[in-house]
Amino acid sequence: MRVFTGIQPSGDLHIGNYFGSIKAMVESQNENDVFAFIANYHAMTSLGDGVRLSQLTMQAATDFLALGIDPEKSTFWVQSDVKEVLELYWVLSSFTPMGLLERAHSYKDKVAKGIASNHSLFSYPVLMAADILLFGSEVIPVGKDQIQHVEIARDIALKFNNEYGEIFVMPEFRVDENVATVPGTDGQKMSKSYGNTITIFGEEKAIQKTIKKIVTEAIAVEEPKEYEGCNVYNIAKLFLDDEGRSALQERYNRGGEGHGHFKLHLHDVMWEYFRPYRERRAYYEAHQHEVREILQMGAQKARAAAAETIEKVRMVTGIHY
Repeated sequence: MRVFTGIQPSGDLHIGNYFGSIKAMVESQNENDVFAFIANYHAMTSLGDGVRLSQLTMQAATDFLALGIDPEKSTFWVQSDVKEVLELYWVLSSFTPMGLLERAHSYKDKVAKGIASNHSLFSYPVLMAADILLFGSEVIPVGKDQIQHVEIARDIALKFNNEYGEIFVMPEFRVDENVATVPGTDGQKMSKSYGNTITIFGEEKAIQKTIKKIVTEAIAVEEPKEYEGCNVYNIAKLFLDDEGRSALQERYNRGGEGHGHFKLHLHDVMWEYFRPYRERRAYYEAHQHEVREILQMGAQKARAAAAETIEKVRMVTGIHY
């Protein structure tokens, strides 16, 4: 099954990103045909600094390779290296009613938050539809906030197919209800917008400092503590097997340790968990030419996968003459 996902190059990855989507994506490479791209065109809707966007694109590629994206098993590329997506974006614009975009929650939410209203922000779902439809994507793993964008892609594909025949595969969204919602340092969902994240590849002292800021209940050291509602425990358990979770639960139940001890434990298990990923990242950081070669190889694979679809589109629309 062809599984498709895009990753915006938006800065430092945090453990909410990892347990919320990256881990499942990496694991699915063994069972599915994974298409994963760095959405640098999409990032332009919120990032106007060209130098910074270029840097973040390479950072995202380095991070995802370190975390396990395998270019031999998956197709991994940068969006702007496959220009056919812009051609399809324009074609699909002719099949996109204005009202469909005006109802998009994401656009209204971003404008409400003060992001400048412009055409790229407004037509973002059309470019996302082009991303999805160009590659014959069958399954689109998304968070609940992105379901509407996949539904818009389906609406556009249906209008096009009704006009020209069965050109596009109809994509299906997939929301994994079992994917962990990772609490941030304040107990809310971990998100850059809340400023409550714990980075994956940060400096050890900085990560330690962040972990110490996790909000916990004020309770005497000698007293037993509730682990189920504890932010520290609910983050730590993501890194532990059943035996490790049981052992940590016992420490909470018997008392004699403060939340500071549990925060130190969280640091230790997290630091050890990501050790091989840090080592792999250090390699790619020192060999950026290899990262670029991997991305170019991925772009070639992506263009080959897109060729059949874009040729059909050109033929039926008269662009090919």
